[in-house]
Amino acid sequence: MSAPAPSSPPAASPAEAAHPTREAALSVLLREGEATASQLAGSLGVSVQAMRRHLRSLEDDGLVEASPSHEGPGRPSNRWRLTDQGQGRFPDGSENFALGLLHTLTESLPADTLELVLRQQAEEKAADYRRLIGSGPLGQRIEQLVELRRKEGYVAECRRDDDPSAWVISEFHCSVMRIAEQYPVVCDQELRLIRQTFPDCAVERVHWRLEGGHSCGFRIAPVAP
Repeated sequence: MSAPAPSSPPAASPAEAAHPTREAALSVLLREGEATASQLAGSLGVSVQAMRRHLRSLEDDGLVEASPSHEGPGRPSNRWRLTDQGQGRFPDGSENFALGLLHTLTESLPADTLELVLRQQAEEKAADYRRLIGSGPLGQRIEQLVELRRKEGYVAECRRDDDPSAWVISEFHCSVMRIAEQYPVVCDQELRLIRQTFPDCAVERVHWRLEGGHSCGFRIAPVAP
């Protein structure tokens, strides 16, 4: 009789999923570049089995990834590293840099020149979005845009409007909110960006956090050809 196959480790409980060991493991991987479950367990003082559960949970969340490593006899062991999304969990100072850069531009450039720079940036970003979301049905393109925005740090969702041919994108957290508070012109760029991403639609802002709303929202409706 053949030996029974080894059972998979049990799934992490909600309490384990919120355990600070997860964040500590991310910090170790940030410093070390990559590590095995055994190395991480030794660094953090937990069992290898518990660390493997945390790593699988982090992998499910898209924060870490593994590749097999043959470092000696026996079965290969996984070496874990941060994904780009995992790297994004750590502050990088880019917001402060952007604020400083905008301050310098507003002090040294005419207002219309700054607006021209932002308009060009919106056009380039919209072209990138159009390439990524393709030319499928409107609902499909909007859902793909929302997913792209989520990866950029937005907390976004979309839904059908009361008019079933139209959609509404709501963004409850904006990755440039602090910048927009000081430079509302950035919000004009965001509206321009959505309009140029959907040139076959009429796009209007229906919610705006800077005017006291709890989210920013854009209504997108197809226009007749």
